[in-house]
Amino acid sequence: MAPLRPLVFAHIGDLHLTEADAQNARDLHAIVETLDGVEGIDFAYLPGDNAENGRPEQYALVRAALDRLRLPVHVVMGDHDMESGSLAPFYAGLGVPRLPYAADVSGVRCLFLDICGSGSGGPDFRLGADQIAWLRAALSAAEADGRDVALFMHSYPADLKGEGEAALISDLVARSRVRLVEMGHTHYNEIANEGRTIYAAARSTGQIEEGPVGFAVAAIDAGIVSWRFHPLAAGWPLVLVTAPADRRLVHDAAQAVGAETEIRALVLGDAPIAECRCSIDGGPWLPMTRPDGERCHRARLAWPPDARGITVRATDARGRTAEDRVEPARDAACIRHSEAPGSDADAIGAWPERGLLGTQLGPNRNGRHW
Repeated sequence: MAPLRPLVFAHIGDLHLTEADAQNARDLHAIVETLDGVEGIDFAYLPGDNAENGRPEQYALVRAALDRLRLPVHVVMGDHDMESGSLAPFYAGLGVPRLPYAADVSGVRCLFLDICGSGSGGPDFRLGADQIAWLRAALSAAEADGRDVALFMHSYPADLKGEGEAALISDLVARSRVRLVEMGHTHYNEIANEGRTIYAAARSTGQIEEGPVGFAVAAIDAGIVSWRFHPLAAGWPLVLVTAPADRRLVHDAAQAVGAETEIRALVLGDAPIAECRCSIDGGPWLPMTRPDGERCHRARLAWPPDARGITVRATDARGRTAEDRVEPARDAACIRHSEAPGSDADAIGAWPERGLLGTQLGPNRNGRHW
């Protein structure tokens, strides 16, 4: 049996870099230093609005920081990257592959889109006919290959301005194996669950309107999506329960727990993990183990009929402790049925333990005063 290796990536929110001595540039370097050398992460993701004005000297600041990061990095563009009316400085300054493109990572097909290049600058998000054809073919290929899909773009499909594009892309996503759409643009942490696909956006790094600076960690584990924002000041370790699915993120009846369930948890840090345990509803702490070659600690437990939640707690070799908690679903009753797919209409609201404040403080069309 092949080792279980969920897709795991770190999302560094919109940078909006301007000058080397600005706070957001210093924060980016701090994030890079924090992530560098940590095992268990497949790549870092930048969701666009990398350079505040799309200027070459601003991209040079981004590139200088990323050159210090040993993780692979995937970057898409945002409306600020298109401010000059051209993406030439974006590609020349960052040296990233031309979008769109696909990459298979830890068993998941990752698709990276350009929703800005066909626009006219500003928040004029469009895909264009060629990219829509590419996406349709890529989703069909993933279906034929039995691959789950993670889709990376700057904003919700509902924000697309091309004629009919918003409805078309939302429908393509809803009828495909896309488990997670990972975005920027909002400037605040938000998760929407439309009953089949999870949409997640992480807080801006460069223009923060809510909460502290940090980064998000997301995982797809056998189709189950987990996500949390990790403030820089929190330090290591970080615990993320990747199975079972939390009731707020369930999107498949098979993700409900039965009489027996396997608990899996990702533990990230800069020191070896000395101990990892789990507890059902505050009961006894039960040991979890990490088999050779696997990323997650695991334990198989009987699940009491009246159980509500499980907490995983990890302690590293330096004595530092962190934990995460999920509330599994017992049946499919909590699966959502969306009436407005591809938008924030299905936002799950506040979840402070995962960094979701529910504030919506940001400049996008759904944002509140900031």
